Amino acid sequence: MDYEILRNVGTIARALDSISNIEFKDIALEKGQYLYISRIFENPGITQKQLSNLLCVDKTTTNRAISRLIEKKLVIKRDDENNKKNKLLWVSEEGSRLYDILHRESDYSTQVALEGLNQDEIIKMTRLLAKMTKNVVNDWSEVKKGHKRIY
Repeated sequence: MDYEILRNVGTIARALDSISNIEFKDIALEKGQYLYISRIFENPGITQKQLSNLLCVDKTTTNRAISRLIEKKLVIKRDDENNKKNKLLWVSEEGSRLYDILHRESDYSTQVALEGLNQDEIIKMTRLLAKMTKNVVNDWSEVKKGHKRIY
């Protein structure tokens, strides 16, 4: 029965990602680019490495996505004045306008997902999912460092 938890979480994530990718074609966003714009908007001046870790994706994937968003003039990359090795990311004015759409979609999807749940259930689920997220992100981080998981 425990395996159903991750199956359900995965189903939710895939369904919402698919919906977003379909709906955001109208605003010229390619697959998954909405995630990058959202996280950069919410974390202005974030580095690519921080963004990769936040999204739990490899640096190559992040670099490719950021390059495309820069080409589309949705994201701006600047040198970090304190550390020239770091490139800091911000959304452009156009990216900010898109974020308004992305945020409304996120609010709507959240409302749909939580339909029929009371406030106590929502609070409990939020706490439990935060714990699960922490566990999985820690595991992802260890695997990324080369550690092998023992099943």
